[in-house]
Amino acid sequence: MAATASPAAGGMDGKPRTSPKSVKFLFGGLAGSRTARSSRSLLDPVGAARSTLIARSSLDQRTLKTYCSWMGATVFVQPLDLVKNRMQLSGEGAKTREYKTSFHALTSILRAEGLRGIYTGLSAGLLRQATYTTTRLGIYTVLFERLTGADGTPPGFLLKALIGMTAGATGAFVGTPAEVALIRMTADGRLPPDQRRGYKNVFNALIRIAREEGIPTLWRGCIPTMARAVVVNAAQLASYSQSKQFLLDSGYFSDNILCHFCASMISGLVTTAASMPVDIAKTRIQNMRMIDGKPEYKNGLDVLVKVVRYEGFFSLWKGFTPYYARLGPHTVLTFIFLEQMNKAYKRLFLSG
Repeated sequence: MAATASPAAGGMDGKPRTSPKSVKFLFGGLAGSRTARSSRSLLDPVGAARSTLIARSSLDQRTLKTYCSWMGATVFVQPLDLVKNRMQLSGEGAKTREYKTSFHALTSILRAEGLRGIYTGLSAGLLRQATYTTTRLGIYTVLFERLTGADGTPPGFLLKALIGMTAGATGAFVGTPAEVALIRMTADGRLPPDQRRGYKNVFNALIRIAREEGIPTLWRGCIPTMARAVVVNAAQLASYSQSKQFLLDSGYFSDNILCHFCASMISGLVTTAASMPVDIAKTRIQNMRMIDGKPEYKNGLDVLVKVVRYEGFFSLWKGFTPYYARLGPHTVLTFIFLEQMNKAYKRLFLSG
């Protein structure tokens, strides 16, 4: 009797139970424990089939809710993306700045283009979210499952960081066409009418770019796009861990949600500062035109050199405020949820 009950808790072969689906989902995966399902299928095939159908239904509903939350978040951050892109492209090749502050950029765009103007490129933002996030989470799930030990032991911190950076870079590569369309659509309003590309939506943009400039142009700037994803993942993990340790060592904080919040805010700030030079290189390359058959920039390094030479060193951080406003809350929520889920999992499954 005891042996019959043990699979639900630890498996017939004595393997410890792995993290539940909800925990893995928050780490970027939808896959659950194969051990529990396989052991149950040996004991009760009909019950296992019923449980599988219920689990699939639950996963489908959860996946749908997750996608809806991604898309809803994109609607809210789209104006921030547009302001950031405009600021990064403003004053290109000159010391003068088109916008003094982020607020000045926002009010100028609203005055000139109206409320619809700040949502230019929304379709591209939604497609980027769908392609980049789906690929990133899918790759993370596959690698996480493959590198999990036979006894259910998850990968170590450094290996998880490497998995996250690999998944982020792969997702960035897949999402580059939508990123190119987004940059161009958000930049169009700042150009004179006769120089505007006039894309109707993201699909019209992708078709026209492929037809007019060639399919490889859809992946223009993929290297800095992938580099940004790697930098963001690495900077978030390293700076959060270091900031949390610093706060705990100061003696003013204990390991609670306030400490996690403060460490996350610091991590978001560090991540923004670290990734912005790569981001401006990506933005400039993806928006550039061919002049006399030659591209404006040779590569990402050429962008950085020209920005520093003609616009000043601190121009590498144009659009810092909207970028941080977009990345900061994401970093805070990510690590707070991560810490709370870690605590809950240790309390519920490991304490006994």
